[in-house]
Amino acid sequence: MDLPLVVGVDGSEPSLAAVDWAVDEAHRHGLPLRLVYASLWERYEGGSPSDDPEHRAEEARVGDVAESAAERARRRRPAVRVTTDVLPEDAVSALLHEGQSAATLITGSRGRGGLRGLLLGSVGLAVAARAHCPVIVVRGDQAALSGAHERILLGAGDPASTAEAVRFAFREAEARDCVLDVVRSWRRPTHETIDHLAPAGVPVRLHEQRASLLLDALLREPAAAHPAVRVRPATAEGPARTVLLKRSAAADLVIIGARRRRGHFGLQLGRVGHTLLHHADCPVAIVPQQE
Repeated sequence: MDLPLVVGVDGSEPSLAAVDWAVDEAHRHGLPLRLVYASLWERYEGGSPSDDPEHRAEEARVGDVAESAAERARRRRPAVRVTTDVLPEDAVSALLHEGQSAATLITGSRGRGGLRGLLLGSVGLAVAARAHCPVIVVRGDQAALSGAHERILLGAGDPASTAEAVRFAFREAEARDCVLDVVRSWRRPTHETIDHLAPAGVPVRLHEQRASLLLDALLREPAAAHPAVRVRPATAEGPARTVLLKRSAAADLVIIGARRRRGHFGLQLGRVGHTLLHHADCPVAIVPQQE
């Protein structure tokens, strides 16, 4: 049985945008969609009927959030099988638990409790940093959300943290029948100053060639497994977070890998991930690589 795409919903506009994006994604991949609303109110109040109007209103809202989101998804993609659940947990714990039996976790960029000035809510950040399945935070402009660019961007980092992300990117590009741009950034070591460039340009070309060779090795196997995918590998000088952020403006999805250390329960997300999750112009996929 296919694992579902799991979406965290809470009735906010960002979560509804995530539902729209996720049901399109489920349709592309032929997967079921599971909508989850996590409510600690259910744990504390759900088993104790109350005549308090405020409690009755909250109970009605809790039941309505998930079902309204499901109805929205069914209207958008009638062929996708949609299920819902309300879980008596905090949102992060609920989604991390759901991720153990999900193909991908999907969240909006902010939730109901998020401050307007925040670029990414705490739930999305915590889930992206700790989940052991791919996590997609839905953000960006309408062109990216609708797939108008017909282009996916993959940041090719350290092979030890990128192999799963590469496979994920090829499957995504194949499902969308779009171009897969793969970028490997490189930087000149700080000790290499202009005075050391003799003959001129040789050290720079060497670093660029190393990046290109690493990129070729990383793509060889998945490219052979997905021959229909149009791949455009490239190298670029500069910090990876800066290179990918700039190129995200012309992408429908940016994908990076992240290492997950067993027994480590804190946030496991580097500077590239933080930058993209807060500032990218398109949805961001964080694909974990297990140790």
